[in-house]
Amino acid sequence: MQGSQLTVYAANQTHRIHHMTVVDWLLDEIRKVGIQGATVVAVAEGVDTQGRYHAARFFELGEQSVAVTVAGTDGEIDALLDIIRQAGMHLFYTRYPVEYGLLG
Repeated sequence: MQGSQLTVYAANQTHRIHHMTVVDWLLDEIRKVGIQGATVVAVAEGVDTQGRYHAARFFELGEQSVAVTVAGTDGEIDALLDIIRQAGMHLFYTRYPVEYGLLG
């Protein structure tokens, strides 16, 4: 199938929306638009859109950046981006055209 791969970067795991962490909220919204899976990757170090450095340290794991990646139809990805925009979330993302499917 043809579609898009979307990666959303959350610079701080402690931020919340609707009483949920940003990652939990994103995963919930991803499921609601019909995307079947997501990959969440904890990032050891990163710089956010404001130029602030974030790193996972023993006492500050909430500062660890996270990347959430999904693949879906262009309509599903468009719907997810609209939801993020309507929620007022300020998150950096990348989007690429991809071919995807299931094996086996």
